[in-house]
Amino acid sequence: MKPLVIFGAGEIAEVAHFYLTHDARREVAGFTVDDDYVKGDTFLGRPVAPFSLVAERFSPSEHDLFVALSYSQLNKLRAARCAEAKAKGYRLASYVSSKATAWPGLVTGDNCFILEDNTIQPFASIGDNVTLWSGNHIGHHAQIKENCFISSHVVISGGVIVKRNSFLGVNATIRDHVTIGEYSVIGAGALVTADVPDCGVVAQAAGQLSKVPSTRLRKI
Repeated sequence: MKPLVIFGAGEIAEVAHFYLTHDARREVAGFTVDDDYVKGDTFLGRPVAPFSLVAERFSPSEHDLFVALSYSQLNKLRAARCAEAKAKGYRLASYVSSKATAWPGLVTGDNCFILEDNTIQPFASIGDNVTLWSGNHIGHHAQIKENCFISSHVVISGGVIVKRNSFLGVNATIRDHVTIGEYSVIGAGALVTADVPDCGVVAQAAGQLSKVPSTRLRKI
């Protein structure tokens, strides 16, 4: 396998570096960020190159690249950097944790980041540039389209379609055979039982702070 260049120099890039080196056993040759965000010559002991010059510093013929960014701008920023890296000639790497449960025939796209304790059932498919943070359930025949970010402990039931550039918050639950439209936001703890249109938002009301302090609660 070729050495890797990671796009990013923040917390997610640090997390990606950890998983890629400790679990995938990939060599990280360096990092790259947008030119205006270069803050030093190194990050985590590896050289940092401005993105405009990354192909000169780390040849695309000799390096793969992984874009380690969050769901900023509904994943548009991460998707744009993936497209730009491909235009520079890089192959985009993907990571599937050795501690995830997946079955033969799983299809994943480029620049996927699938962490530990994800359960991905048979006949599910994962598109390009999808992040599955830890502990999710992806049901049989579910389709996660490109540029989505699924946080933690989300239940995506069988036959669900999550269209591109959507974000699903922690502990969200999607009923079977529901379709989540493009650029949708499903809030933390939300229960979705019907289709969500493009650019839809489903929010779970936040818990209200009780006026009774914990010191007055009984039977605890």
